[in-house]
Amino acid sequence: MAKRKVAIITDSTTGLPEAWLRENQIHVIPLNVHWSGQTLLDNVDITVDEFYTRLQSAKELPTTSQPSAGAFLQLFQEIAETAESIVCILISGDLSGTVASAHAGRDLFDSQIPVEIVDTRSASLGEAIIVTAAARAAALGKDHKEVAAIAEAVSNHLRVLFVVDTLEYLHKGGRIGGAKRLVGSVLAVKPILQLRDGKVEPLASVRTKRKAVDAMLQTVREETMGAPALHICVGHAAAREEGEQLAQRICEELRPKELLFNELSPVIGTHTGPGTLGVAFFDAAFLPEIA
Repeated sequence: MAKRKVAIITDSTTGLPEAWLRENQIHVIPLNVHWSGQTLLDNVDITVDEFYTRLQSAKELPTTSQPSAGAFLQLFQEIAETAESIVCILISGDLSGTVASAHAGRDLFDSQIPVEIVDTRSASLGEAIIVTAAARAAALGKDHKEVAAIAEAVSNHLRVLFVVDTLEYLHKGGRIGGAKRLVGSVLAVKPILQLRDGKVEPLASVRTKRKAVDAMLQTVREETMGAPALHICVGHAAAREEGEQLAQRICEELRPKELLFNELSPVIGTHTGPGTLGVAFFDAAFLPEIA
């Protein structure tokens, strides 16, 4: 049996649907959720529904951690039997130690087959868009260096915006970045946040969540004016109805070429909290082969 030219690995924070992952032969390495003395594999030992239901009444908030170098090594060894090369597309190294673990695992792997590691400087929705673009490139027969270069190119053009109900989760989880200065501000304010260079930064503050979502969508409109090949991912954390409404507005107003709809994984939900809504987007016109 012929080996695949390129195998793609991503992590569990993308929130990409299981059916799509199977269809595109994407390997997923789960991050860890630590909760009340248990270590649970993200989206494996605990589903999104179970996580957000439990979070509502939890007295103790969970914490998270990256996969081990050994977990990456084991996955690399398994994939080496069926593929000629590997491209790892992973959550921002400023938000997680996952990229560092992948590099350590590759060192142990001793280059049995080529392994490219891409720090997306993004997470969740943004990472999902990057992975889908890389999957299209691999399906076109691109080699591992070309697939990794396309993932990097999308990362460089990607925007990720999100609205949280509260900064409590980002603050307690230590992932708050430049938005730290908003902590302790007027409680009624709903911040619009962004991922910039892999870190959480503030974009604006609005009085209500509805106005914050409207302002977030207006930013998308302004930044995608005339985009001929717009790709967007809409995501939510235990806020499906709001997420579906946002996705519908985007479809009607912006008519993207591709619209993904995800629910934030338990690891991401640990840091954003329930009620979060987000959008990730880029114009693929500069990559006509995968646009």
